[in-house]
Amino acid sequence: MKLFKFLVSKAFFRSVIIALVLAVVGAFLVLQWLKNTTNHDQKIAVPELIQLDTDTALEVLSKSNLQMVVLDTLEYDKNLPAYTILEQDPKENTFVKEARKIYVKINAGGYGNVLMPDMEHLTYRQALATINSLGLVEGKSTYKTFIGKDVVLEVSQGGKVLKQGDKVVKNSVIDFVLGDGRAPLTAEQLDVAPEID
Repeated sequence: MKLFKFLVSKAFFRSVIIALVLAVVGAFLVLQWLKNTTNHDQKIAVPELIQLDTDTALEVLSKSNLQMVVLDTLEYDKNLPAYTILEQDPKENTFVKEARKIYVKINAGGYGNVLMPDMEHLTYRQALATINSLGLVEGKSTYKTFIGKDVVLEVSQGGKVLKQGDKVVKNSVIDFVLGDGRAPLTAEQLDVAPEID
C-alpha cells in the first residue's frame, strides 16, 4: 500500500519530471559535444596533388588542414616528372573533414632494374610473356639455323648478349635470336629402333 501511495504522490511525479528534464538536457549536451568533436557538416575539398612535388603538396595540404602520407616510390611513369605525385587517395574534389590523411604515391626517378631469367630454349611465345611481365619491351627477332622453330637461342639488349641473372632496366628493348626449324637431323637422330616381328 505504501508503494502505491508513493507512485501517486507529488514527490514521485516531481522526481520523474526532473529525471526527464535531466535526460533531455544531457542528450542535447552530448549531441552538441559530438557535433563539435566530430566536425559534423564540415566539408573540405581535397586539392589536386598529381604532378606536384612533395614540398608543394605538403604546403597545399597544410592550407586546408590536411595531412599527407607517402605510400611508395616504386612505380615510374615516363609521362610525369620524376619525384612528383603519381596517385592520390582520396581523389581531388572529394569532401573530407579536417586533419584527414591523404595517401599519395610518388613517381620514381626512373625505371628500376629486373633480373633476367633463363630464356634459352623457351618458345618465343613463352619468352614474350616473360619479358612483358617483367616490364621489358619486345625488340626485333632474327633467325638462326636450329632444329626447333621459334625456340629462343639468345636474347640481347643493345647488342649485348644477356644471360640469366643479368640486371636489365625496365622498359628496355630485348632482341631475340630464334631457331628457324630448318636444321637437318643427324644420322643418329634419324636412327630408329628396329621393328620387332
